[in-house]
Amino acid sequence: MTPLPDRAPDHLTLALPKGRILDDAIDLLSRAGLPLTKPEKSRALRHEFPGVTVLELRNQDVPVYVDLGVADAGIVGKDVLVESGRTVYEPLDLRFAPCRLSLIREVGAAGPVNRVGTKYPRAARAYLNAQGVPAEIVKLNGNIELAALTGLADAVIDLVQTGGTLRANNLEELDVLFHSSARLIVNRAALKLRRDRLHPLITRLRGLVADSVPG
Repeated sequence: MTPLPDRAPDHLTLALPKGRILDDAIDLLSRAGLPLTKPEKSRALRHEFPGVTVLELRNQDVPVYVDLGVADAGIVGKDVLVESGRTVYEPLDLRFAPCRLSLIREVGAAGPVNRVGTKYPRAARAYLNAQGVPAEIVKLNGNIELAALTGLADAVIDLVQTGGTLRANNLEELDVLFHSSARLIVNRAALKLRRDRLHPLITRLRGLVADSVPG
């Protein structure tokens, strides 16, 4: 078990992703009782609040910081968590930032899938293996859909929110690997060492999420 940095037992360090999830995460955590406010736009990557430190990270780095104990807990999309392969405790689906990871091809495309372009090679390989498809996986970054349109790949595996980009580019979803949303993740050592802060926080967040689900 990775030791945590030397901090006061009641101090929490949280790893939160830059971008669209950050504002919703800050809002939810503040409603759960943490003394957080949205950080002002600056180059600062570490934000100090009473009893809480917030680390503002790239999405892909959040599970790493939590797993290795630099952060006690964090919020990250399920897609990023699955792809990271990190061993963290995932107590709660926070039910915001919904999307899905899907297999996508050009409308009417026929023939075998021999090459797949994706930002998610780990998730893609698991899916293709389960389907018995021995396709080559090409790791790409940004504008993944273009791989299917240019012939670089026979299909792509990428996140879909509304499907507008797919429709605009004559693409279609053929299968959904899994649905994703923001998840609370916790370092396993911190769950014991900082239980007096983390257990009540998880309970309050669970209540807020339950109240937000339509009855």
